Amino acid sequence: QVQLVESGGGLVQAGGSLRLSCAASVSTFIITVMGWYRQAPGKQRELVASIDSGGRTNYVDSVKGRFTISRDNVGNIVYLQMNSLKPEDTAVYYCKVDVVDQLRRYRYAYWGKGTQVTVSS
Repeated sequence: QVQLVESGGGLVQAGGSLRLSCAASVSTFIITVMGWYRQAPGKQRELVASIDSGGRTNYVDSVKGRFTISRDNVGNIVYLQMNSLKPEDTAVYYCKVDVVDQLRRYRYAYWGKGTQVTVSS
């Protein structure tokens, strides 16, 4: 079974910074991709950033140069450092972890419960 525990959300003024963390307990699974998604009210959930097991990263254009995703492969933790925050970054942020079984036959995706990020103008 996989469990994800997110932390680090909150209220910040525009231009400020926040750091999100997501710790994954994955039993015997192998983590492949870790990522952060967000969903603002009335909008679809979107990928913010992802990082694979080799450290390759991917960002949505709107956060490039402001957000940095990183991961601790020993502790199975993924971080999202968010700088120069804007009011349009306000959303619930969700951690997502993709895993495979030990024989790499099956893939599964797990989501965290979400953490609120609110940026005031």
